[in-house]
Amino acid sequence: MRRCPRPISRPAHFYFYSQSKYGGRVLKTALKPQWLLALLAALALATGFVALSGWQFGSSETEPLVKADKTEVAVPLTEHHQVGTELLGTVADQIVTFSGEFVEGSDELVAPRLHDGVKGAWVVTEFKVDGAPKDAAIAVVRGWQPDSSAPSPAPEGELEITGRLLPSEGPELAHDVRSPALETLASSQLSNLWDTTLYEGFVTAHEIKTAEGAAAEQPGLSRVYVGPQPQEAQVNWLNVFYGIEWVVFAGFALFLWYRMVRDDYQRGMEEIAERAAEAHQNDPRDDDGPASS
Repeated sequence: MRRCPRPISRPAHFYFYSQSKYGGRVLKTALKPQWLLALLAALALATGFVALSGWQFGSSETEPLVKADKTEVAVPLTEHHQVGTELLGTVADQIVTFSGEFVEGSDELVAPRLHDGVKGAWVVTEFKVDGAPKDAAIAVVRGWQPDSSAPSPAPEGELEITGRLLPSEGPELAHDVRSPALETLASSQLSNLWDTTLYEGFVTAHEIKTAEGAAAEQPGLSRVYVGPQPQEAQVNWLNVFYGIEWVVFAGFALFLWYRMVRDDYQRGMEEIAERAAEAHQNDPRDDDGPASS
């Protein structure tokens, strides 16, 4: 009589792991207390990294140095800009007011300059500013004319000017003395031509009034109006790169937790397989042979 082989004794959890799907088995491993705590730590790290990423992205875009609404409120030139100082971006593009007198015979033409799409020349004149140190003057664009002929004389007497303060242009490398006009409006070059101390930059006169408050007459000249410069936010691409880097770190923290859980699961499966193999080898069973009587 042949005996039936005994069933192999296996732990109960072996049947769970061997019969359930892979995802369920990994989930069972992930729900162990140590891995739940590790998950909380990974989530905390990832949250911190995401917060740092958001801060970097927020810092990557900088607001304009000066808001447009501030530049359109007229301020006294002598309080806003000082003689002998560089005209910084935070100072330029501002509407300023000042009083004084034009210097007779100091007219210079700057060409070519467009006005409503037509080529012509700016008329720039030295203006002595009341209250300025060192008897300093500033270059004032009185207006525009369609040719390079001699402009009409500058208004005489005490005047009050309102206009936009703009940065100086680069000086000409070599000026042709035969040309009646300059190619650029550079305060350093004009300072040499006029032999006087000038404010850095120049002003486009939007309004020229006499001491009585009437508009000063300038026959043959059209007003040069310069609007506020576009205020564009600047993007710091280095901050953008750092922001992306922090996002990668956040993802890596979660990926590292997953790898640790998966490794633990694989070690558990290997141990189960080893135990099953040992149990199978040690299980006593009868070999085929004659039945005992």
